[in-house]
Amino acid sequence: MRHSTLRQFEVFEAIARLGSFTRAAEELYLTQPTVSMQIKKLAEAVGLPLFEQVGKKMYLTDAGRELHQTCRGIFEHLAHFEMVTSDMKGLKTGKLRLAVVTTAKYFAPRLLGMFCQQYPGVEVSLKVSNRERVLERLAGNQDDLYILGQPPEEVDVVAEAFLENPLVVLAPAQHVLAHKKKIPLKRIAEEPFLLRESGSGTRIATERVFAEQGLKLKMRMELGSNEAIKQAVIGGLGVSVLSSQTLALDAPSGQFVILDVQGFPIHRHWYFAYPAGKQLSIVARTFVDYLRQASSLMGVPAH
Repeated sequence: MRHSTLRQFEVFEAIARLGSFTRAAEELYLTQPTVSMQIKKLAEAVGLPLFEQVGKKMYLTDAGRELHQTCRGIFEHLAHFEMVTSDMKGLKTGKLRLAVVTTAKYFAPRLLGMFCQQYPGVEVSLKVSNRERVLERLAGNQDDLYILGQPPEEVDVVAEAFLENPLVVLAPAQHVLAHKKKIPLKRIAEEPFLLRESGSGTRIATERVFAEQGLKLKMRMELGSNEAIKQAVIGGLGVSVLSSQTLALDAPSGQFVILDVQGFPIHRHWYFAYPAGKQLSIVARTFVDYLRQASSLMGVPAH
């Protein structure tokens, strides 16, 4: 074990947490053969198998479970050490690890850019993924802060709204309802809908609004990204509900239109969150204060 590397522990922890060599390779930006080799060397150093395959699922062995707990302890101590040294140095240097849901990619880089201009010595790591993956990272305390459109109910977190996130109904520019006013919710529910994947914050909010009126959406297609949905809307495959912030760069295109639907826009907010009880580093605390000014920085109202 003395010759095992921190990288091997990092690879092992990712596999144990994600339950997949493939997903661990994707997260760590490594090839699958590299991941397999690192685990093989680590298992040889331990002298016992770390994983066992049962059917199509992979499980930790007893030795693997013990090593997983050890790895988490090591990474927690290292994170604490980084936090302490960052506090010692002030904000001349330090790291900020941020994980955001995919829709937040439309504004998060801009916010980070302005933050880094103020604090050029800060090294930033930005992970963009779907809500499910971001919640996995939050549960594993892998990052300093998380940005989501809806705070998780299943994880004990500190969450605070910092920026408006209105959801609007999108349709092709030539749609029959394009110039109608105050379209009833019942009428729009008759249209074929293009929705994000199950678990998406946007989808959850959309389905809730219709369900409150006893309406069920006619789902035509489920798509994994906002860009795919926009292209499908332009192609006339249906209507959708998206954050208005995802449309900012496309507004002049004239290929789609925001419908005037009763009950819309859905008024939501972006939240920053972190595990309850987590002690934020001075860099993370400074970024939290910075996010509280985000509405004025982005030129939009906070409430």
